[in-house]
Amino acid sequence: MKRNLLALALLVALVSCAQQKETVDWAPAGDRILTEWGENLDVNNVLPEYPRPQMVRKDWVNLNGFWDFATCDTSGKILVPFPLESALSGVGIGVGEDARLTYSRKFSLPSKYLKGHVLLHCGGIDCSSKIFINGSEAASHIGGYTAINADITQWLKKGENEIRIEVEDRTEKDIHAVGKQRVDHSGIWYTSVTGIWQTIWLEPVSESYINKLTITPYLDLNTICVNVDACASDGEVEVKIMDGAQTVATKSGKPGEEINLKLDNPKLWSPDDPFLYDVKVELKDNGVKTDEVTSYAAMRKVSAGRDANGSLRIMLNDKPVFCFGPLDQGWWPDGLYTAPTDEALAFDIIRTKELGYNTIRKHVKVEPERWYYHCDRLGMLVWQDMPNGDNWTSPKWDGQDDFLEGPEPEPKRSEVSRDQYWKDWTAVMDQLHNHPCIIVWVPFNEAWGQFNTIEVATRTKLMDPTRLVNPASGGNLFPCGDIMDFHNYSEDPLPRSHPHTDYVVVVGEFGGIGFQVPEHTWAGEGWGYRNLESESANLNDRYVRYVTKIIENVDSMAISGAIYTQTTDVETELNGFYTYDRKVFKFDEQRFTEINKKLSQIFD
Repeated sequence: MKRNLLALALLVALVSCAQQKETVDWAPAGDRILTEWGENLDVNNVLPEYPRPQMVRKDWVNLNGFWDFATCDTSGKILVPFPLESALSGVGIGVGEDARLTYSRKFSLPSKYLKGHVLLHCGGIDCSSKIFINGSEAASHIGGYTAINADITQWLKKGENEIRIEVEDRTEKDIHAVGKQRVDHSGIWYTSVTGIWQTIWLEPVSESYINKLTITPYLDLNTICVNVDACASDGEVEVKIMDGAQTVATKSGKPGEEINLKLDNPKLWSPDDPFLYDVKVELKDNGVKTDEVTSYAAMRKVSAGRDANGSLRIMLNDKPVFCFGPLDQGWWPDGLYTAPTDEALAFDIIRTKELGYNTIRKHVKVEPERWYYHCDRLGMLVWQDMPNGDNWTSPKWDGQDDFLEGPEPEPKRSEVSRDQYWKDWTAVMDQLHNHPCIIVWVPFNEAWGQFNTIEVATRTKLMDPTRLVNPASGGNLFPCGDIMDFHNYSEDPLPRSHPHTDYVVVVGEFGGIGFQVPEHTWAGEGWGYRNLESESANLNDRYVRYVTKIIENVDSMAISGAIYTQTTDVETELNGFYTYDRKVFKFDEQRFTEINKKLSQIFD
């Protein structure tokens, strides 16, 4: 992995040289608080890191930087990939009722790029987009959380080219997944995010190239399975698994088939020792190499199993693990959905681990691939939510602590809406499959857009039987999936009734203790799920009391996980252990870390 990181550092220099530079009168929009990374942003070198660590090529061009933009109300320059409404975009306004936005910019490519194929990638454009190259439509995409990948070769020409992207985003007024975005935002709902919000980039490939890798570990078999999807090739792929400079397994096969690589005495991945194998894949046609990518893999197993007392637990590598960590919204005061820098993106994960947690619940948002890469390399367990869509709450939900009786209420989501949910959820799971950090899939949160729960949980498990399924975190509960998840923001964070013994029991949200730090707030007075604490001592005592209550009942109530709300303040929501700008940690760090480790390491 160290060699890959050094190679990526060299690629950054190549990318910087390939980008167009222009002088733009830019400043963060508005007067909201900024992070230190936002205050020191290099606008001529925005997010220069290779954006897809799970499938790395040597040559690429970063298109981040200044683009032209236009809405029905205004036009000018925008700093990509920061969303329109963010301070770091330099614009800081929404699209209004028209809900349309157009981007454009010119670019030139080295002549060698035109000898093969050129692929266009974007990690995320919210929400519906059409991409035009030199006036011709080259790609279209619906969904703000999954990547766009298109072969644009046929529309390119020598010299200068133009890319134009048309975006439509109606946020909560449409059926698509939106998470916590709202045009009319307040309370638990945050500023809407429109347009490009992840790195957009180009890379050259041969006529025959690797399109996708699917990597799955099977600890019981000491095997890592690799499936290579290739374009325009009926040749052969060779897969090598490396431990540093040593090749520990190698095998060849055909594109599209499972290539199972046996490892002797494999090194396991865990939060305590997040070991990653390097993976090298070559594509050959008639013995001639046409493409090569590097990746990584981890040997780890996720399951549910009984402990020595017969309680059902989350198991990592066949050993009980207590998942303890924060609810992580993934929002930034200056970039909204987009972290100002890769260092900032990693900061929340690094600090979460240093503070004694071993888990992050990624809440109704899908992050850029590099966020999961940082969790993979640092050893952070992740529960991954599906961002909610269709702005309604399923009937009957009242935060109950038991299964609902009788048939599930008829969903309010239309058939079109339900179809879009499946397209989005399938794409999210497929895109994130290779990341060992993800151990739990969460299709629904608190009955937001919840429908056909048993079917959704069953299909989710069928799509990925290697992870646990938490059907509805704190939502309408039905006998399905692997986990019963209770939310409790009262002074007693425990489930209010004794849970069922045939499901893993977790407290999917608790805490929410508000504390305001002057000069580090988004806007005026804020709020917490519980009354705002005015004294630091009370804040610390209260947190320790909550966590201690869970520690004392891990055995008696068979609790296997707990998620504290939350990592940082977000806009007017002041219940983070960090302020929104990440400049102030609110608690006594030693005391905070000690009690956290006591719970996260309770099964050690």
